[in-house]
Amino acid sequence: MLDSFELGLNSFGETATDSTGRVLTDHETVRLLVEEAQLAESVGLDVFSVGEHYRKGHNDSASPVLLAAIATGTERIGLGTSVTVLSTNDPVRLYHEFSTVDAVSNGRARIILGRASATESFPLFGYDLANYEQLFEEKLELFMRLQKEQPVSWEGAVRTPLINQTLHPQMRPGGIPTWIGVGGSPNSVIRAARYGLPLMLAIIGGRPQRFAGHVELYMRALKEFGNPVQPVGEHSLGLIADTDEEARASWWRYWQPVVKELAEERGFYAPTRDRFEMEVEEGALFVGSPETVAQKIAATARDLKLSRFDLKYDIMHLPREARARTIELFGREVAPRVRELLGMRLGDAHRTTDQPSDKNGAQET
Repeated sequence: MLDSFELGLNSFGETATDSTGRVLTDHETVRLLVEEAQLAESVGLDVFSVGEHYRKGHNDSASPVLLAAIATGTERIGLGTSVTVLSTNDPVRLYHEFSTVDAVSNGRARIILGRASATESFPLFGYDLANYEQLFEEKLELFMRLQKEQPVSWEGAVRTPLINQTLHPQMRPGGIPTWIGVGGSPNSVIRAARYGLPLMLAIIGGRPQRFAGHVELYMRALKEFGNPVQPVGEHSLGLIADTDEEARASWWRYWQPVVKELAEERGFYAPTRDRFEMEVEEGALFVGSPETVAQKIAATARDLKLSRFDLKYDIMHLPREARARTIELFGREVAPRVRELLGMRLGDAHRTTDQPSDKNGAQET
């Protein structure tokens, strides 16, 4: 029996449309994200997270600013990222931003760090992709040091040294809950275990169960590094509607052109209708009625030993009404049904997995 299971929403700030089909402006979409986070809290969800992208139609390029805005209009819901591209951020600036978000939100900030699957930020901020691995490794070391000890002296190859520096505002003791986002690299899994940090699996295609080996590797590595067991989460895409038919029709209409563009750009699979149906039935698309989605989340949680599931609910030009309906159904119907299927005790439904431990800023379940 699980003690806790978190359910949250992820947004990449993708531009929405209104009931007439008009594409919202970037400014309108940013304000919509604040409204959607408030709705997520009102229906009982645990986390609202925003990503970091620099592509046309994505309005999540300043996630700490968005989270601070959301913090002033909410009281309970956790506020996080999905994912912060640490490689092209400065760890000192990132510390300042998230210590401020944590203060504004009264301790609700969290962060998922990743190397980036979309690499637009590298040329934008003047970084060389040839240093992809070194940038992330050194900056992760510094960011975790800043969370755990101050003043800090540090020296590496990717930025100027720090000499006896103390930062303000300071984070809570032990830092904020910090996860590592992984798209499939075993080396990234081992890195998360080495730092004793929770693992977020970004599963956007294929059967989620194929990541079971990554989870096993992670648990073995945690033990070998002498770190306690940590939470494992999953980030996947989907839409919830009143019926399976309505959900599939809506998601296909907006998912197909997005994946077609990505397929041409990155060599992904072609978004055929057959492939779409397979992803809905067996793969990583969580699309359907509340019961269908709840059953799929619960099954995946059992198979991958998850303690958190985040649904990426927005996709380019999806109507704001469909986005809102997904949020409402996810919180009011899917979340309680998932916990019921997982056999959770009633009083544990909203107990967070993000409780700081004494080691590496990790969170223990």
